Amino acid sequence: MNTFKLILLAAVAAAAMQACSPAEGNFAGSEYMPDMGHSVAIEANVYGAYKYNTWDKESTAPKADFVRNITQPVLGTVPRGYAGVALGGAADAAASQINGMVVPVNGQVPYYYADTEEERLRATAEILANPFPITAAGLEKGKELYNIFCGVCHGEKGNGLGYLYAEENPNAKYPAAPANFLNEEFSAASNGRYYHAIMHGKNVMGGYADKLSYEERWQVIHWIRALQAQDKKLTYSDSENTLNPSFGTPAAAVKAAGATSTEQTAAPAATGSSQQMSENTPAATGKKGGR
Repeated sequence: MNTFKLILLAAVAAAAMQACSPAEGNFAGSEYMPDMGHSVAIEANVYGAYKYNTWDKESTAPKADFVRNITQPVLGTVPRGYAGVALGGAADAAASQINGMVVPVNGQVPYYYADTEEERLRATAEILANPFPITAAGLEKGKELYNIFCGVCHGEKGNGLGYLYAEENPNAKYPAAPANFLNEEFSAASNGRYYHAIMHGKNVMGGYADKLSYEERWQVIHWIRALQAQDKKLTYSDSENTLNPSFGTPAAAVKAAGATSTEQTAAPAATGSSQQMSENTPAATGKKGGR
């Protein structure tokens, strides 16, 4: 009986060792739960299989979803070091520069509006201010990006006569007329209408959320406003905005508000220091020394 147990134990041990045998020569080896022994390596911009995670359909997610989702933050969160602060205007911009830690607004910004008509209207009503001030560099970047992604349909002038729709193009067969940003409807529309369209698309236009970063989307909107101002013989620049103050704050106004806030912040501190000196110093109390 003891001999039988020893033989059985040896057989089990041999089977276990064989199940975890290392690779050698043309033999790839075998492992128990290989996904716990090997990390999943993700190579940027490469669509390929990971052999340790493809042993059956039930335990393997589609490779496209796996590669796409593994590098994204949890829905509704912002990674450490990233921020998405929407400035309500020049005063808010100045306050954030003076009274708090300044974190640049960047690409990892949650968007809480779904791709539905109801959500489009809600975004149009709620998203008003452009979080980036109007700057010469921003307008130049916005122009470049607009001509790359938007001008082919909406036209370089924003009049809806892009290459895919213009009569001068004999091969133009676009199925629907692109929006004319210069007409009254789009000139009066809020920034939210444009931002939502960039995020989710509209009608036959697809979304550009995966092609334009958070800042780039807003710079494109700045350039659309500049085209509208140019058409109306108005000004939309880093020094002045006569198109509509709610569409964007010129950089000059932000700097001016910042200077004013600095002076107002410094004045109470100076007053408090003088009062403290007059009440607590030996010269004020007539004493030669303090406790």
